[in-house]
Amino acid sequence: MSEFVLETKNLGISFGGLKAVQNVNLKIKKNEIYGLIGPNGAGKTTVFNMLTGVYQPTTGTFYLNGEELKGNSQEVINRKGIARTFQNIRLFNNMTVIRNVMVGLHNLPEFKCGILPTILRFPSQYKTERAMVKRAEELLSIFGLYESRNLLAYNLPYGKQRKLEIARALATNPTLLLLDEPAAGMNPHETEELMETIRFVRDNFDMTILLIEHDMSLVKGICDNVTVLNFGTTLAEGNVNDALSEPEVIKAYLGDD
Repeated sequence: MSEFVLETKNLGISFGGLKAVQNVNLKIKKNEIYGLIGPNGAGKTTVFNMLTGVYQPTTGTFYLNGEELKGNSQEVINRKGIARTFQNIRLFNNMTVIRNVMVGLHNLPEFKCGILPTILRFPSQYKTERAMVKRAEELLSIFGLYESRNLLAYNLPYGKQRKLEIARALATNPTLLLLDEPAAGMNPHETEELMETIRFVRDNFDMTILLIEHDMSLVKGICDNVTVLNFGTTLAEGNVNDALSEPEVIKAYLGDD
């Protein structure tokens, strides 16, 4: 078993002649909350897209618990243990809250059911569905969403939609959770609640978390270490306060003045 839950080696991708990301080397240990930060356009979400199989790296590779996952599909990577949320919330708005979480369960072997049993409604299908409902309700209870389980997702307040997206990601039983700007659009109170939620997920789900975030108060408040990107390359990495104090990082965020 590798010492690192996630390790990337010279990870990069080019689109035509444009090198969007180059030589990103992350080393994230178990139960760490790790920040991937940088100005807009730095390549942060592109890294997430490579780690989840949306894009295939053109250079380098990455490992989850020592297993190389480069070249796998999104479904396989999720089954291996990487789940994510998105900068712009992507819920199934016209499905109920509980059904959104149940969607996340479908990639787990214990909840698989064949086409024929599903169509003909065999007893095994009912048993599987009852187990899925129970697990979904457990997750919703943890996030304070149980009472809203039969509401359509779009009827939830913004902060609760964020929690639902995290609950759905956790339904896939990941080892590594990727959060893409989870505090985007939140007020200070919602951000504080989110920080508590992220810590709770780390501590109670035995989770390792990699997050992209522009809210530096959140980053400083919960991240153990960070990597700072700018124009697809690494400017700094290590302890949060040390990295954010680097002159090149300050310049990237604030400009020459």
